Formats: sequence, C-alpha cells, structure tokens
Amino acid sequence: MKLPGITAASTAAALAFTVLAPVPAQAAPKPVIQLLALNDLHGNLDAVPGAAGQVVTTDDAGQPANVQAGGLARMATLLKRAREGQNRSLTVAAGDMIGGSPLVSAAYHDEPAVDVLGEMGLAVSSVGNHEFDEGRDELQRMVRGGCHPVDGCAVDGEEYAGTPFPYLAANVVDTASGEPILPPYWIKDYDGVEVGFIGLVTRDVPSVVVQSGIAGLEFRDEVATIDRYAKELSRKGVKAIVTLIHEGGEKTSPAYDFDCDAQGPGTGVVGPIKAIAERASSAVDLIVTGHSHEAYVCSIPDPKGKPRLITQAASFGRTFTDIRFQINPDTGDVVRKSVTAANRIVALDTPEDPAIKSLVDTWHARSAEIADAPVGYISGDIPGRGSKDPEKPLGDLISDTQAEATGAQIAFLNPGGMRADLVYEAGGREGDGVVTYGESFQVQPFGNILVTMDLTGAQVLQVLREQYSGANAEFPRLLQLSGSLEYSVDESRKDSERILAETVRIDGAALDPSAVYRVAANTFLADGGNDFPTFKEGTDRVNNGVDLDAFVSYLKAHSSAKKPFAPPKADRVTFLGQPQRLL
Repeated sequence: MKLPGITAASTAAALAFTVLAPVPAQAAPKPVIQLLALNDLHGNLDAVPGAAGQVVTTDDAGQPANVQAGGLARMATLLKRAREGQNRSLTVAAGDMIGGSPLVSAAYHDEPAVDVLGEMGLAVSSVGNHEFDEGRDELQRMVRGGCHPVDGCAVDGEEYAGTPFPYLAANVVDTASGEPILPPYWIKDYDGVEVGFIGLVTRDVPSVVVQSGIAGLEFRDEVATIDRYAKELSRKGVKAIVTLIHEGGEKTSPAYDFDCDAQGPGTGVVGPIKAIAERASSAVDLIVTGHSHEAYVCSIPDPKGKPRLITQAASFGRTFTDIRFQINPDTGDVVRKSVTAANRIVALDTPEDPAIKSLVDTWHARSAEIADAPVGYISGDIPGRGSKDPEKPLGDLISDTQAEATGAQIAFLNPGGMRADLVYEAGGREGDGVVTYGESFQVQPFGNILVTMDLTGAQVLQVLREQYSGANAEFPRLLQLSGSLEYSVDESRKDSERILAETVRIDGAALDPSAVYRVAANTFLADGGNDFPTFKEGTDRVNNGVDLDAFVSYLKAHSSAKKPFAPPKADRVTFLGQPQRLL
C-alpha cells in the first residue's frame, strides 16, 4: 500500500537528502571549575568569640541579625558538601592565613594553622601582609619546612614539613636580585584544562608591618605585576587566569552575602581593589581578594569594558566563597558570563568534621596549660575588633595598660593592634568573666615591643591630624588613646581640619605646642606604621617590654574575682556630627 502523494521516486529523493544532509555537530561540553575561596584566617582554628566573630545576616522577618560563625572543623564539613558533584574543585586563599593568630596557633609559629589547612585541602594561597609578621626568613621557613631556629620543633622529634600548598608572591621582590622571593604564579591542570593563578599582596605592606622584617624587599605595583604575569601565562597557552590578591575594599552594606549587582545604584565596593580591578589585564577572568575583612561579590568592568567578578570572604573563617565557571573547550578560556559566586556562612550549628576536629583538639592540648591560666576578671564584654565605633572600649583599656607599663604621659595604639574582643561569657571551663592568658594573647598576639619617646605638643597634634590626612585621608584611621588624652573631631570639616586643636587636652590641661611629652607606642607605630610618619621623629627612644606583658600585668593588678574590671566608656574622643567609617 502506498501513501497518497508519495512515489518511489520521491521516496528515493527523500532518502538521498537524508543521507547527504549535514548532521549538526554536538557542542563539546564546557568543563565547570569550582573554586572555594577564603582569606584572612589569621590562624583562627576556632570560631572567634564576641562581635569580631559575627556576621551580619537576616532573620525570618528580613531584618539584619548578627550571628556567630567560624571554626575550621565546621568549615571542613561545608567545604566537603560544596565539593559534592564537582570533579574539578580547588580550595584557594588570598593571604593572611597566618599571623595575628590566637595562642593555639601562634605558640607554635602558626604551624598548627598550616597543618589544619593542609588537611582541609588548601591548594594555593597568595601571601598577605601578616605572612611577614615574623619577617622574610620565617615566611620562607614556613614554606620550605624545618624547625624554628630559636624555639625548635613544635613536636619533639618531628621536623616541620613546610606548607603543603604553594604560597605566591608575584610582587614581592628581592631588591638585590630583582626576582620574586616566592613563585609568582601556579598552574593547575584539570585533565588538560589549565587554570593559572597569579598571587600577590598589597604594595602597602611597608606601612603595615614592622620594618625590620622586610628589609631588602620591594613590594611592587599590583596592576603592573598582574599584567606582566598574565602575559607570561598567556604565552604559555594558559588562557583561564585567576588573580589571588591580598588587597580589598570597603562595601556599602555589612551583610556577609553582599552582592553589589543586587543592591542597586550607589552601592558597591570602594577602595584600592576597585582601581586595581578596573585597570588590571583583561586576560584575568576573576579576582579573589582579601585584606579588608569584608564579604562581597561584585562585578567591575575590566579595561575592555567586560564584566569581571571580584570576590572576598569574611575574615577569621566565618565564611567562604563558592565560585564556579565554565571553560570554553575550544579556546581554554573562561566563559566570563558563566562566572557565579556566593559567600557561605560557617554557622555554629554545622557538624564538625571529625578528622579536623581531632587535629584542632591535638593542638589545643599542646598549649592548654599556658592558654587556660587566668590573668584577670571583667564585669562585661569589652569590645575591640568587633566594635563598630571608631573609639573602642578595648582600645582604651590596652592604651591604658601601655601608659602604666611605660610611665608615659600618653599612649597610642593602632586599631589593627587589637585582634579580638574580651568576652564575658566563658569560652571554656574558666568561668564567666575570667580572662585567660589565651584570651589575652588573642587580643594582643604580635609580641610588639613598647617604645617610649619624646614628642613636642606640635608633634602630638600632627599625629592626631595624620589620622585624617595623607594616606589615611580616604579611609581615616583612628588611633586608640590612653585616658590622659582627649580631643574633639568636627565631621563637618575636611581631612586634618577635623581635629580641633583647641580641644586637645592632656591630663586636663590644654596641649602646649612647645612642651615635650613622653609618648608610648608599639614598635609598629613607632616606626611610622599605618602612615603615621611623625612617630619616627620621636627622640630619646627607649624600649619598655612587650605589649602583651603590659596587658596581662595590668589586668592582674586592677581586677579580681570580687572586683572585676568594668568596660571603659570609650569617651575620650568627642565627635561633632556623625563619624564616617574609620579603619
């Protein structure tokens, strides 16, 4: 039976057409790469107590809510969950993974943090400024291995093996050789799909670390460095390029899952990373950042006007960033429109990974005797790093401890010199209100020497003005100060004019420009750190012991179980008008 209208001839023709017609080629699948990114851990194996360990999220009613977060054993669980179904996943970091650490890690020169991060699968990291806290030689020992030259092996009979991941330092150059002190980039081959990672740190390292530790080093321009090594990777045939950079910016929302593109006009990230992202080579497809301790995902056009994501997770292990993108199999480049990223909170109700928890507990047991010793008592929380106010109660306390320890009339503290809060609620078995040595160390982990010097009244005023001028003009940096000094800031004025000279009082008396005052500061500030060059002009300089020792001695002398220390009022600086955000 023949169907109407279909003849043998027409059937043959149809068959011929079917055989000869080109079959559409199946598009090659686009490999998906996953990066799990963290930054600014600062050796915090555990969740940080107090406000410094919180992230801002939203409650069921959509209102802002602060929640505690962190802990590497919890993060390990979440990283494993995030990797499920991803056969090309890599954990990366953007610096400050060590340095400024609590006692459990710092007591062993941050070998515990490296140990735990290695077990968690960290594959590569850029250096941060805090990787230089103990100097260049110690950073290179951390990378290459070997026991500490003074303190020996952390575990008797076991030599430290070094970082199981590469540290990258593309813009940190030995001034004699002109070569980077660590590899500038690293290439990951995913079964023929290559991704290059350029790692670098803020060029402002000399203003934020002790100078003696970085002698003979040059910290080069970030954009020029990125461009140089993006070209080198491209010449090697690597087209998918990620930059890990320890530099960041400030954002317009405190939320941990801040998405610039979802917030509308007038929002986003400002600061150094924005200018870097706008100018760095378009060959770079993604920029993972750190340093500012902010959490954000932002799209900033590259020099060709093409959207490019910059990301950052919050500090102290509170969040990590889950980044995913496709690779074009024909070109080997990132499909830019496929790049997605989201910050994930490390909630305290997350089950702890048993293997990582066991490792963390092992390091805690080694330092427990020192860490758990009580050194003082407080009647309530004393906010420091976690305080949102420019003048911080803990900053007042620390400055007072340094003035008393040195006999200085005035003591100054850089805001980055306090790393946590003092929390009333017990973190272990010590009891509420008890301050342990470990908690004190977490607040003051650097072991900075206190320096006393002579400054004239005019120089003291200039120090105050430097909080709002020079390199600190865009993001003012309020020094914490001892109780002998008070002054007012007029926020309606610009830059250094905000400091009202006529309001400056020392021990209740007006500042005398020609008088000489004895001033205390840690070695970092005394060397002009954080862009306070006037401190370097101080004369008759004397070293007066370690900042942590001053803090512990003060708590022992001024508190007891029956009479705990009350939180300071933080009222030494009077702000006329709403203070802008300060670092």
